[in-house]
Amino acid sequence: MLLRGFNRVQSRIQQGTVADLTGYSRAWGACAILLWTLLPMGIHAQSLSNAVFQKHRTNVESAVDRGLQFLAETQNANGTYDDSYGRSVGVVSLAGMAFLSAGHTPGYGKYAENIEKCIDYVLSSQRSNGILDHGDSGHGLMYAHNIATLFLSEISGMVDPEKQERLDRVLSRSTKLILAAQAIRKNEGNAGGWRYKPDSKDSDLSCSGWALMALRSGKLNGAAVPDLAIEKAVRYVLRNHHKESGRFGYVDPWGNSETLTGCGLLCLELSGFHGTESTYKAGNFILQHRNYIVDRAHEYYANYYNAQAMFQLGGTWWEQYADWMYLEYLPKQQANGSWSNGRVAASYGSAMMILSFTVPYRQLPIYQRDETVDEE
Repeated sequence: MLLRGFNRVQSRIQQGTVADLTGYSRAWGACAILLWTLLPMGIHAQSLSNAVFQKHRTNVESAVDRGLQFLAETQNANGTYDDSYGRSVGVVSLAGMAFLSAGHTPGYGKYAENIEKCIDYVLSSQRSNGILDHGDSGHGLMYAHNIATLFLSEISGMVDPEKQERLDRVLSRSTKLILAAQAIRKNEGNAGGWRYKPDSKDSDLSCSGWALMALRSGKLNGAAVPDLAIEKAVRYVLRNHHKESGRFGYVDPWGNSETLTGCGLLCLELSGFHGTESTYKAGNFILQHRNYIVDRAHEYYANYYNAQAMFQLGGTWWEQYADWMYLEYLPKQQANGSWSNGRVAASYGSAMMILSFTVPYRQLPIYQRDETVDEE
């Protein structure tokens, strides 16, 4: 009942005319806080009708708890981590969302201080042009910025009034930068997407997926994100889609499609394309190629997008993928609670696996889905 009420509030916010980019909806925030307050750890599954999650529930919740403990214990005083890219606002934001995804909140509870560290680090990172960056983002400046903007949007409404005012200012500017980066003049093949820098004249699906998620989160949260920006982004995503096979690729339909089809599918699912031929075929493609990602460089990234996308798609796609995911990755958790395949840092790998495992908890607003999907 509570989740249905939450979804109704979400729907009203979507349909309303709510403020400008600085006026993120307090109604959303109040409802989110109520939801988190009434859904402590261990109760999430009562709201789930998914049998495959119930089968793995005990092991999943134990793994998530251990993973969060690892992220908390290895976090520095300023919110960063000491491993590769651990000072990037992208990695810090993923860690912050991992805590949120399991039902923890700023200002109260076991990991409140860890979440606050993540928030403060990201808020202090904004430069004069609006970019969120403390360095250590490699060549992926917009990747980190998009992820950090998504994190701030997801946390909006859950912090104290003074910090909320600061968050509104930072989030407004970071969202406007994403929109400005999309508006850079590009050729037809790259129009509507994003890439490494705010002034990049080319695009790729990976960076564009994070940007689109940030914009969708902002729009659900009451920001005045133009519908046209979402439409242009979706058109770019579809240029990287092979309709017959269902695959999505990096800069065309073919490159790295085993890694990126989940990203393309999620972009469509979050943008109103649920239940289309393209989404079903993309789900089938992921099921057919899921083993390809194992022990490869981008497996945690691919699994994260696959888990989100297949949960949105629902039905047998989510059931089959979730069962495979839990059986594949629960045994791979390290003794210290982390995940790392030797190619990526443990802070990043652990955050991504926790976010993947907790998709059915539906604690993050971006994890919400149409309540008619797989509901009893």
